[in-house]
Amino acid sequence: MEPITLITGAATGIGAAIARRIGGPDARLILHTGSNTASLNALADALRADGASVVTMVGDLAAPQTAPALVAQAIASFGGLGRIVSNAGRAHRADIGDLQPEDLEAAFAIMPVAFLRLMTAALPHLKTADNARVVAISSFVAHGFGVNDMLFPASSAAKAALEALAKTLAVQLGPDGVCVNCVAPGFVRKDAGGHTATPSAAMERTAQITPNRRLGEPADIAEMVAFLLSRGARHITGQTIHVDGGLLLA
Repeated sequence: MEPITLITGAATGIGAAIARRIGGPDARLILHTGSNTASLNALADALRADGASVVTMVGDLAAPQTAPALVAQAIASFGGLGRIVSNAGRAHRADIGDLQPEDLEAAFAIMPVAFLRLMTAALPHLKTADNARVVAISSFVAHGFGVNDMLFPASSAAKAALEALAKTLAVQLGPDGVCVNCVAPGFVRKDAGGHTATPSAAMERTAQITPNRRLGEPADIAEMVAFLLSRGARHITGQTIHVDGGLLLA
């Protein structure tokens, strides 16, 4: 049987692409969304049609009870938890001066703070799981600032904190055989109708300054995550892997 996998922020975009990439016969998935139940249910139905066992959950990750409830649901539904993809997040664009403290607090609540709660609840289960893996979805904004004259200070700070927690966890869980890594996408094309903090014209300008001359697709990120979840990645831990078409080289 495939390891039991929890994916946060799975209704659309990168999260949904990861679920589709690792779904299939024998897959056991817990898929989370903050509020987009229609898209999450449609995805779950499609995965079940392909033979996967899927449990869906809805909850605000900024609420203290949500992350532990996701882990508890995995145990109740499948009897364990071996892989976590922490994907849920929120982009917030602003200049410092316009950025409010509550914007920073909101970014931290849904990203590093939620990740900490999730890992705290999951630790005993990851330590006993075979081939346990954790992948946190970070962003280029934790490494490149002012790309295409756009600033994301709240998201930049939150994603940098997320990476620091993941690296710490990689050291702590290394002796237990658990690999913990981050994937940092560049600009990724959104699903039709999806929320974005970046205007479409700015996205297209960014594609032109990216060495690969295109925006990323959710499937590009999903391929890297699928590898990091696999047995073939057993000697990769504590890393942030950029999947950005060379954006940070520009």
